[in-house]
Amino acid sequence: MRHNAPVIGQVRSQGMTRQAPADGTFRGGDAFYLPNFCASRAASAIVVVAELTAILVSIARSATQGFWADLAVRSLFLLWIGLLSATLLCVLRPLLVRCGVARGSSIALVLLAAVIAASSAGAVLLGHAALVRAAGASGLFPRRLGPFVLRNTAIGLVIAAVTLRYFYVTHQWRRNIELGAAARVLALQARIRPHFLFNSMNTIAALIRTAPQAAEQAVQDLADLFRASLAEPLATITLADELEIARTYQRIEQLRLGERLRVAWHVAALPLDARVPGLLLQPLLENAIYHGIEPRPAGGTVEINGERSGELLSLVVRNPLGTSVREREGNQLALENIRERLALHYGARALLKAGRFGDEYIVTLRFPYLPVAARSGGAPG
Repeated sequence: MRHNAPVIGQVRSQGMTRQAPADGTFRGGDAFYLPNFCASRAASAIVVVAELTAILVSIARSATQGFWADLAVRSLFLLWIGLLSATLLCVLRPLLVRCGVARGSSIALVLLAAVIAASSAGAVLLGHAALVRAAGASGLFPRRLGPFVLRNTAIGLVIAAVTLRYFYVTHQWRRNIELGAAARVLALQARIRPHFLFNSMNTIAALIRTAPQAAEQAVQDLADLFRASLAEPLATITLADELEIARTYQRIEQLRLGERLRVAWHVAALPLDARVPGLLLQPLLENAIYHGIEPRPAGGTVEINGERSGELLSLVVRNPLGTSVREREGNQLALENIRERLALHYGARALLKAGRFGDEYIVTLRFPYLPVAARSGGAPG
């Protein structure tokens, strides 16, 4: 099998450099709980919440100027406060992160109270402006400065405190899930590593005298594979590197199984610059070999197909099933672990399906295409 020099050379020189995804979703390591208010998704949520609040307040209040006029004024007022607060938190988020959770939360509450108080005072002063009185629209604005500012500030502080608490609890919940997923990745690695390591070392020992160059290549492949497996469990790599990790594993197993192992790669249609969770494909190939090829005296073929459909990528791993299939806990552990990491990185946009279909076991992965700047080299299809 041909060794892919550009990619694997990069793996060795950079130690499988992994980067955080750039899709704006939370990833383990961000210790501050406030979301990124600079993102369009957060701004859209603020607009929706402000508008719903304005509708509820307008329905509950019997306004003398009519429902629609009252709704328009309240919508404008709440949208102004919401978007101004989001802009302020967006700009000052690096400062809040450096201050820590307690001080950062206190500063955020003070800033939000100041925005609400200033906006409320501005609304009262605007209602007393000569231009507004001349237009006959002064009835749309509050008249008494003190009560209006104090009431809005008190209500706003309660809502802000509840919202910050919600963000904090959600952040901690997701962080605990990610830490649990990382622990399960490490547990999976610890379960897989011993039997694979012993088999590989026995193969290398047998090759030292008869084929020293093949033994040297196997040692290098084994080092690359373990370097990848020991990297940060929840980090991401390019799809090119992930394919090369799987091919590295295949080369090691090929030395042990020989002609009994055949792997058909059909992945030329995949974009190699896609960012994916590390060790996404290699465990599936290991399961296919361990459960599908190794028990069969005649061996068999593992088929790996990759496709791109719009902004979705799919990987399908198929392996034959013999008459005596070994059902082992490690298979389901690996699948569950991959399913959980896909959900953490892509949310509901990712999918993993696995099961027996006739005389084959088929695993299907589907996840969004999140491109990064393409690196030179790639795995052949």
